[in-house]
Amino acid sequence: MAPSHLHKFGGSSLADADCYRRVAHILLTHGHSDDLVVVSAAGKTTNFLYKLLELTDSNQLWQEELQVLISYQQNLIEQLLSSDTARDLRERLSTDKAQLISLLGLEVRNTYEVNQLVSFGERWSARLLAALLREQGVAASHVDATSLLVADEGAVPQIRKEESRSRIQACLANHANERLVITGFICANEVGDTLLLGRNGSDFSATLIAALAGIERCTIWTDVEGVFNADPNKINDATLLSSLSLEEADRLARLGSPVLHSRTLQPLFDADVSLAVRSSYASHTDFTLIAPQSSSASAPVVTNLPQVVLISLKLSGSADELLNELSNQGVTPLANWKQGQDALSLAYTHELAEQARSLLTGLSDSFAVQQVKVSEDYGLVALVSSGANLYRRSFARLLSRGALPVYQDRLSLVTLVPRRAVNLLTQKVHRRCAGPRKRIGVVLLGTGNIGQSWVDLFRRSVKQLNSELEASVELLGLLSSRKALISDEGIDVDNWQQAFEQNAQPWGYPALFEQLGALKCDELVALDISASAGLTLHYPEFFARGIHMVSANKLAGSGPLAFYRDLKRQLGFRRLFWRYNASCGAGLPVQHALNDLHNSGDRVEAIGGIFSGTLCWLFEQYDGSKPFGELVLEAKGLGITEPDPRDDLSGRDMQRKLLILAREIGLELELEDIELDSLVPDNLAQVSLNEFLSRIDELDQPLAEALDEAKAEGKVIRYVAQLDQQDGKLKARVALEQVAADHPYANLTPGDNVFVIRSAFYQNNPLIIRGPGAGREVTAAAVQSDLAHICRDLLQEQ
Repeated sequence: MAPSHLHKFGGSSLADADCYRRVAHILLTHGHSDDLVVVSAAGKTTNFLYKLLELTDSNQLWQEELQVLISYQQNLIEQLLSSDTARDLRERLSTDKAQLISLLGLEVRNTYEVNQLVSFGERWSARLLAALLREQGVAASHVDATSLLVADEGAVPQIRKEESRSRIQACLANHANERLVITGFICANEVGDTLLLGRNGSDFSATLIAALAGIERCTIWTDVEGVFNADPNKINDATLLSSLSLEEADRLARLGSPVLHSRTLQPLFDADVSLAVRSSYASHTDFTLIAPQSSSASAPVVTNLPQVVLISLKLSGSADELLNELSNQGVTPLANWKQGQDALSLAYTHELAEQARSLLTGLSDSFAVQQVKVSEDYGLVALVSSGANLYRRSFARLLSRGALPVYQDRLSLVTLVPRRAVNLLTQKVHRRCAGPRKRIGVVLLGTGNIGQSWVDLFRRSVKQLNSELEASVELLGLLSSRKALISDEGIDVDNWQQAFEQNAQPWGYPALFEQLGALKCDELVALDISASAGLTLHYPEFFARGIHMVSANKLAGSGPLAFYRDLKRQLGFRRLFWRYNASCGAGLPVQHALNDLHNSGDRVEAIGGIFSGTLCWLFEQYDGSKPFGELVLEAKGLGITEPDPRDDLSGRDMQRKLLILAREIGLELELEDIELDSLVPDNLAQVSLNEFLSRIDELDQPLAEALDEAKAEGKVIRYVAQLDQQDGKLKARVALEQVAADHPYANLTPGDNVFVIRSAFYQNNPLIIRGPGAGREVTAAAVQSDLAHICRDLLQEQ
């Protein structure tokens, strides 16, 4: 059986004796007896070896620097091994030193001799770690990768996979139940000469050997916990990704990930091997797992390259065919932009840019390439996710002047910006698209008919709302007049009634505000779908605690002017929102229209209308064929009136609504400033409901007389609210009025509301808003609309 795990340790994980001990501990606690281990050179050893070559090439003294390097290795041996084992490694190190002196002393060195010299670091690491494991009672051997990996020479060695697979399998068979510590970074040609696998070659060695050995998991142990959704050295609130698909990881690597390298990932595409990226300094912490397949969109990752090369060209041939040819030649651009039929721009890293330019020169005749221009003034910012399309709109909104349009493929969004703007745009993209999703909690105050309709509407719309907002809006609280259910985990909107019945507890305001304050959300919005005067008196405390408010309750917006002013003042002091469109006209956009007129520079001069669906129904039906009182009883039986019809007939509801609209256009009025002509006689206003209903025929004569008078004039009667501030005089009244038969008030669908707005722009032809002004569904829709507006306002500056 093949080993199940391969561990790879980089130079930073082997920098000193403590690091080696830590690595040995990891292998003993996180592995099995037949695990494979791939190692890099310890610390900066490889850089040191290249420095020795530079010194010899420039005829500078190198002997002292070589002794520093040898002493570093000797110290590791002395600190880690007992005397007998240390003696053997010291002798071998002495032989290596002599060989290094011989190689460095050559006046001319061929490529193989340079490769051999540079690869000593990996050989020392493998030898030392295997010896340390043996001293701890573990069967272990070190293996030179030149005996395992065979490659054809080229700019980058091309591994002969089948031949290398056979060698690896034979080695495993000869070392069953033994940990093999293998050198990274190197392989050999067919005659055994050492070849280097290039930049990040040790990581590539690890995934390649894992794939060829049929190993299930390869773990790269490094000095970071894994892959973050942004560079944690540049973004303070970058978070660790628990998982990433192989395709996403590869795209991220090509676009500048400081942890992943595309070449490292390539062997995994042909094998069923998962790759873990973990910290050798904190082996107990979470890490990132890169899986061969991923079925769902992962969290977005933001990356950048401080400088890229932009190659712009004109061509007469096919841009798509040229792009395919570049990819076939191994120089796929990071992104490309087509401008019309004949212009193409290509973004490359510096490493690939020269190769791309050379290839474009060779293809110039085939594709009629001309006017090639090169710019190094740009940097790259990108977002990577299998759900990249979900973030395009937010990404694009962040682009300022000087940025290239968004390039999008299946896994990424890419733009180029002036180099000075790279870090700022990276931060903005992370905050908007990849940072923690803002959590907005919602508390419903009122679980009656409208509240139930709202929960049903919220259940159907919250997924789309969250997608549009790129936030998480969650129902966290439900309150009736007697019981409350507050849950930081959120309330399942599919089973909320059952949860409320089983878990809701009696509540009072001090305990309620304490519970709301403990909720772990960025913002909290309370929906007042009640008619409670007591609740409105606590609005100041809601605002003082930073809680936004949506009101279907009319009592706060039409309360005493001093109270109303204080609420508005609190909103001004803090970034708080209070919307109450549902308090007047239900789902009709009356307040939206008034705000739009104000924002356009218009001046509202008059507002009038029928703001009660009940009174609209009564007077559309009332033609004298039956007494008015009988019609009221009929409406009550149909559920059109309030339980006490006087709540409708008094006109007080319309009076409050007119006050709300008056204040919305900037008029500082009290409720008493609006004249009210009630349909309920004074002698019936204070009697019991039963007595009122028994004496309801006392309404008949006054209404019959009013109807006859109107008919004599060719008019009809309607119960109307009217506010007029023409010529500097203010008139506000709610009363029974005669209106012409062709007036907007005269021909309504029974139960409708109508609002007639006259302004400087709408003089002879006033703005009319008409439709259902009551009902649980339209009121719930108005509440949901206000909630969505508040959420958008909160996220606007995110």
